[in-house]
Amino acid sequence: MKRSFLSMLLVACTCLFMMSACNQSQGEESGDSADAPAKEQTTVESKPATTETTPAADANKAAGADAAAEADDTPKTKIEFAEMTHDFGTIDEGDKVSHVFKFTNAGEEPLIINSAKGSCGCTVPEWPRDPIAPGGEGEIKVEFNSKGKKNKQTKTVTINANTDPNPTRLTIKADVTPDPNAPAPAAKAAPAGQPQVKTVPAPTTKGN
Repeated sequence: MKRSFLSMLLVACTCLFMMSACNQSQGEESGDSADAPAKEQTTVESKPATTETTPAADANKAAGADAAAEADDTPKTKIEFAEMTHDFGTIDEGDKVSHVFKFTNAGEEPLIINSAKGSCGCTVPEWPRDPIAPGGEGEIKVEFNSKGKKNKQTKTVTINANTDPNPTRLTIKADVTPDPNAPAPAAKAAPAGQPQVKTVPAPTTKGN
């Protein structure tokens, strides 16, 4: 009887020991599986952003560089004017006057005038559009409209061409006599806070 009791007790202890060992093994496995994602996340490395240029952008930059180089490589020449300044003298307000500036291509390359621009809308230049051969001559006509201009006037014409130096500037002058019949300028409004001043004509006196 005692032997059978001892045998049963031994079997029960063995079962309890095996169950405890099994539970401990399962706990370790679950802990390893829970830590696995964290380990994988910590191994992710961030890479710095890099700027890549596209073939189109590179082509645009190259085209701009080529255009600048072509402009710098344009053969230079020299322009010589018979006179750089012209004085129209005394004129009346509203008169339109003009003068022709003559020049010579004194260089060894064709002269190409790209533009000629007056310093204001009252000064309008006309220039040759075709190249001027070395030793050739040309003219630039400048017209001045004195409408709305008074007293001494000085205007310029800026010429851009394949010359060295560039640009070249011509000057015109005039002494404009104001038009006596021109309407008087409108009176300016008084600043805010100041009273307006009105001019009252003097009363006329009738004889008896």
